[in-house]
Amino acid sequence: MTTTNDAEVLFERKGAIGQIVLNRPKALNALTHSMCIAMKAQLADWAADEAVRAVVVSGAGERAFCAGGDIRALYESGKAGTPYALSFYRDEYILNAAIRHFPKPYIALIHGIVMGGGVGVSVHGSHRIADESTVFAMPETGIGLFPDVGGSHFLPRCPGEIGMYLALTGARLKTADALYAGVATHFVPKTSWDALIAGLADGDAPDAVLGRLAKAVPDAPLAGYRQSIDRLFAGNSVEAILDALDADSSTWARETAQTIRTKSPTSLKITFRQLREGRRKEFDDCMRMEYRMVNRIIAGHDFYEGVRATIIDKDGSPKWSPVALEDVAAPAVDAYFAPLGQGELALD
Repeated sequence: MTTTNDAEVLFERKGAIGQIVLNRPKALNALTHSMCIAMKAQLADWAADEAVRAVVVSGAGERAFCAGGDIRALYESGKAGTPYALSFYRDEYILNAAIRHFPKPYIALIHGIVMGGGVGVSVHGSHRIADESTVFAMPETGIGLFPDVGGSHFLPRCPGEIGMYLALTGARLKTADALYAGVATHFVPKTSWDALIAGLADGDAPDAVLGRLAKAVPDAPLAGYRQSIDRLFAGNSVEAILDALDADSSTWARETAQTIRTKSPTSLKITFRQLREGRRKEFDDCMRMEYRMVNRIIAGHDFYEGVRATIIDKDGSPKWSPVALEDVAAPAVDAYFAPLGQGELALD
């Protein structure tokens, strides 16, 4: 969608639907704190409005649905010790929960890049419609973070060990693989999106509209690696997974292990625990766990080093601390999951 309005996020009633457009195309529609607050408030209004039968969210421009949170702003806030970073994460997670619990169909039209925070405002909805340009990833371990925005809940519920594979490697999935992994629910070519929106605006049920417009996709390349992923990522630690990859003779296993070893050791350890614990937790408890974790991330080292190397200086050479998995002690991992007392995430 192309728009000339300079608001960061646009809201419009169109027939039976409420439309949300993430409107920062030059920034790949990266989320800001004010966008999260505005979306949460609008969803509350539309949930109570009987005339609104469904909500449709999309991104402005051609390059991205939403590439994540505004990482530079979070980096600068954390370095300066201002409250913006934690306020952003708190309200982003509250928005994620509002989407998860939204009482009406929530339809995300995902095109181009959908990563990090963009996943959080799409994957928890009832319908995730991918077009032919979709590229999904959760690349957080490469910037000293962890796959948040509900990654604790949806990644362990991907088929087999695909979620752990995606979380540790940050692998990118195109349309067919996003459908195979369950990140997307339907494929509708971009040329049919106007018809999709028109049908929903006329009051047609989403499944009826999608029955007319959704198309089949070719076989997913990810499916060809499924047996290897399920076998090699089933270990009881990151080290066990790397040992299994190292023992495998395939080029794919060797390259996958090399990729994992470029990530923050601390992020890898807490991500592994996050996903294993998330298998057993309800959604809201996952979000509370993630808020505990991100509080410690903001107070730590690797997030700032990862963002520096990737976005600020762009030298691609982060200096992680600790530098190796074996140096990340169990008590240090435990600290990321410890209660926050009065600072716990409060969900409506």
